[in-house]
Amino acid sequence: MAAPATGGLGALLTLHHVRPARKRGFDPNGLLEITPEFLDAVLGYIRRAGFEFVDLEEAGRRLAAGTTTRRFVCLTFDDGYRDNMAYAQPILRRHNVPWTLFVTTAFADQRGELWWLALEDVIARSDRVVIDLGEGEESFDCRTDAAKGAAYDAIYWRLRAMSEPQVLGIVRGLAERNGIDTRSFCRELCMDWDELDALSDDPLVTFGAHTVTHPRLATLTGPDAATEMRESRTVIERRLDRPVTTFAYPVGDLSSAGPREFHFAAGLGFRLAVTTRPGVLKPSDAQAMHSLPRISLNGRFQKLRYVGALLSGLPFASLRDFRAAGRT
Repeated sequence: MAAPATGGLGALLTLHHVRPARKRGFDPNGLLEITPEFLDAVLGYIRRAGFEFVDLEEAGRRLAAGTTTRRFVCLTFDDGYRDNMAYAQPILRRHNVPWTLFVTTAFADQRGELWWLALEDVIARSDRVVIDLGEGEESFDCRTDAAKGAAYDAIYWRLRAMSEPQVLGIVRGLAERNGIDTRSFCRELCMDWDELDALSDDPLVTFGAHTVTHPRLATLTGPDAATEMRESRTVIERRLDRPVTTFAYPVGDLSSAGPREFHFAAGLGFRLAVTTRPGVLKPSDAQAMHSLPRISLNGRFQKLRYVGALLSGLPFASLRDFRAAGRT
């Protein structure tokens, strides 16, 4: 009932992992993954609800025009995880749904550092974690799943208040003391260039840039942030021989990207760029093509009724533009 007033022209959906469910008591990053079965159900549900699936370029064209004959949905996947090919691609092919993969080039090089997963692994293995977050060593109880969750949240959000180099330095040190290679998660989980090249044969797939090392761009100097954005596109175009016209800001909330980064994206020639700030696409977003909102399919809420509510736009109707949401 609310959709005609609040649903806008369409929506961009954010996904990360698509893989079989894992039953774990301590799972702080579970919000970043959905099951193949849920993705299959979501695609069928969206089509039955009368939406049209379009690619990101077409979404941008319709947004610029300010009108569309049918409300549309566009699927975007961040980072370049191997499970996107193993589990999501066959489902997307079966439903004939186009999608955009935002590639972090250091991940494809197999040298990236997924620090949030390294932190999770240290806590998962430990009964107690000792870490210096800038105010001397602190000790966190990790004996139970509940304690591990509390420790992760406390450490994670304090790290998020720091610059990217500080975060990487602290987590590297913590991982090394616990015998963990911070780059092992990249090698285990992320597609390499050969896999991405094979994926590029799929006509339903387009590629977007997602920086070189996945930093929160707002924490970098201006030249460093612009280099991360520019070089990621250059590398993807060279390695995959495909044009790259779109960009996704890593993390993508208010603390990670703002007017400076939006200006960079426009100046670097990206046709559009996406955040993780929640909302449907409205005609007014045509004036903000380098700071578009997206709706996350959150792994903790894998029910079709939530998808319907989100696509109605009603949960965002009272939000101010660009309100922060999500983590990575």
